[in-house]
Amino acid sequence: MKALVFNGPGQKALEDKPEPQLEKPSDAIVRITKTTICGTDLHILKGDVPEVKPGTTLGHEGVGVVEAVGEGVSNFKVGDAVLISCISSCGKCEYCRRQMYSHCTTGGWILGHLIDGTQAEKVRIPHADTSLYHLPKGADEEALVMLSDILPTGFECGVLNGKVKPGQSVAIVGAGPVGLAALMTAQFYAPGRIVMVDLDDNRLEVAKRFGATDVVNSKSGDAVERVMALTNGRGVDVAIEAVGIPATFSICESIIGAGGTIANVGVHGTKVDLHLEKLWAHNITLTTGLVDTYTTPMLLATVESKRLEPGKLVTHRFTLDQIMDAYATFGEAARTQALKVIISA
Repeated sequence: MKALVFNGPGQKALEDKPEPQLEKPSDAIVRITKTTICGTDLHILKGDVPEVKPGTTLGHEGVGVVEAVGEGVSNFKVGDAVLISCISSCGKCEYCRRQMYSHCTTGGWILGHLIDGTQAEKVRIPHADTSLYHLPKGADEEALVMLSDILPTGFECGVLNGKVKPGQSVAIVGAGPVGLAALMTAQFYAPGRIVMVDLDDNRLEVAKRFGATDVVNSKSGDAVERVMALTNGRGVDVAIEAVGIPATFSICESIIGAGGTIANVGVHGTKVDLHLEKLWAHNITLTTGLVDTYTTPMLLATVESKRLEPGKLVTHRFTLDQIMDAYATFGEAARTQALKVIISA
């Protein structure tokens, strides 16, 4: 089968690999129908995630059809259309019992990280009963690919960790797909102001269409001053960091108001400075974490009822044979105006 293979930092190729086989009774084999590329895949290619070994198939998002199940799988059968969670969970270990599925002792984020992932014709899914979801009949598959990772990531790591409440002021630093997912789901809680901060005017225009009350282009270097002016000098109640670089984390530290929460979502490949000399008496909360996907069933129901339309994030479409072009398009988003790309296998 064809698969997009990581061959070391900066190196990737569409290669022929053997089809995956069932290895444990709890496994399923899923034929991929649609997958996508995540910013985390770009971090891997930059060398920011050294645990990923050369030869690994990338990707941790997608929908598909079950082709085989182990004898221990009871919730799914051959032919079922399924959503693949970016997090594999056994459902039984200490962390899973606390809904910290990202820390599952035999799972967590392993697809496209520690084992072969979804940017291929087929993928092996460990712990299938608790790592797959049935697709609603007639559902928009492209929209549901967003529920593999970015929508629960923006919601859990940004909105829920940030404790967004009605009437609050929220700043989201980074208007990429995850930042926009946080924007869409923050509106569940009716904040009074949502400020989107980014370098890209196109993405800021998209953010306005998606519900941002204010947008700030940080290219000129005065983003902090502009956000503070919007809040009458108080700073925001919630600052969501959705990029993963020192500059955007620094903005969040500078715009958070007293008693506020900084919710880090971005994948950081290098150290950042925590300015406790300024924040030690500021009564702030700082949260970090990898998505646990415990909200996926709720988000599925919300999308099925059309209260949420994550398909609006899809801007480009490719086939698996065109995946190198898909990476070029996604990696040059400022030029191509790409948000999420869909790859049909």
